[in-house]
Amino acid sequence: MSSPTRLGFGESPRSTVGLEWEIGLVRSDTADLSQSGPEVLEALARTAVEPPHGSGGYVPHVAGEFMKNTIELVTGVCRTVADAGTDLTRTLERVRTVTDPLGLDLMGGGTHPFARAADQQVGEKERYVRIMERTGVWGAQLIIWGLHVHVGIEHRDKALPLMRAMLTYFPHLQALSAGSPYWAGQHTGYASNRSLLFQQIPSSGLPVPFETWQELEAYAGDMLHVGAVEAFNEVHWDVRPSTFGTLEVRVCDGPTNLSEALVLAALVHCLVEHLSTQLDQGRTLPVLPPWFVQENKFRSARYGLDATVILDADGNQGPIIDAIGKLLVELEPVAHRLGCTAELAGVRDIVRTGASYQRQQAVAAAHDGDLVPVVRSMVDEMRAGHPLHA
Repeated sequence: MSSPTRLGFGESPRSTVGLEWEIGLVRSDTADLSQSGPEVLEALARTAVEPPHGSGGYVPHVAGEFMKNTIELVTGVCRTVADAGTDLTRTLERVRTVTDPLGLDLMGGGTHPFARAADQQVGEKERYVRIMERTGVWGAQLIIWGLHVHVGIEHRDKALPLMRAMLTYFPHLQALSAGSPYWAGQHTGYASNRSLLFQQIPSSGLPVPFETWQELEAYAGDMLHVGAVEAFNEVHWDVRPSTFGTLEVRVCDGPTNLSEALVLAALVHCLVEHLSTQLDQGRTLPVLPPWFVQENKFRSARYGLDATVILDADGNQGPIIDAIGKLLVELEPVAHRLGCTAELAGVRDIVRTGASYQRQQAVAAAHDGDLVPVVRSMVDEMRAGHPLHA
């Protein structure tokens, strides 16, 4: 029989924030993906620099990922979303000193519009090889990128209640961030094809809504015992407690530009702090039955900002854009307290002018369905740092 596995929960000051942003490497000449991740990392290591003056000791941090076509930009532990943006700006500048001479562009989004799985290469780490052996064709399909937002939690007892409550806002985050309508050269009909691709891996997708930490540790023990994972961090739930002492929210498709990355981070930051405050006040947090959460995930992945979603445990429904508008009013005092009023206000810009998937579709329509211009537009947004509308 398996036995529970003790899961550590590190010390993290309340409502600190950190971001992990997965980004694709694209060939400037063809707009196709490049398998140059290891080369980029080696070049960055060879040209390591001292922390910039006034940076608080922050050194731009870039990591490899499952696919060689991907790098991940990682911030330090930040007090505000704006501080995280400063970290990411420095890191992007640093990465470009390597990628530009190599003829590589940086591209956000949830997927590459026309890259094919057969052309991609998996990283050489033993863990990546093991994952591929286990997942087969579904592992090979993981040409996907996301934005992971960590928010500090001051006590472990809050982690699971906050995780369960955050699932109520899953469709808000997914609809706003959706940026993967195309896959292997075809329009999928989904705003976020990434989210449904990733959940094909058994240890990914929606979390089990455990009530107690002991249940989570029993689950971890079982998963390790049967060989489903070799460490708890291989459980890639859409929302999960992290050993860093944070709640890690992994719902969002990768943003195509820095400004929207910070908008999404601000929304997550405010939501976690808002729910944490409600716990402090002894209030009952909003929770949906798992079957409603699953349905909301499908609807927001399928229809994006046009989705009608389930709003509460009674099954009341409404347009996601109305739910987002109501939520923003509720979060305004929290944003003021956290110093991210400007970033949170950017949510309204996404609703008003369109999310990434809508911009990609507009570019494709303007070019008779040609997806190369779509990639170029996503690359241009990454370089500009803000959305570009067709």
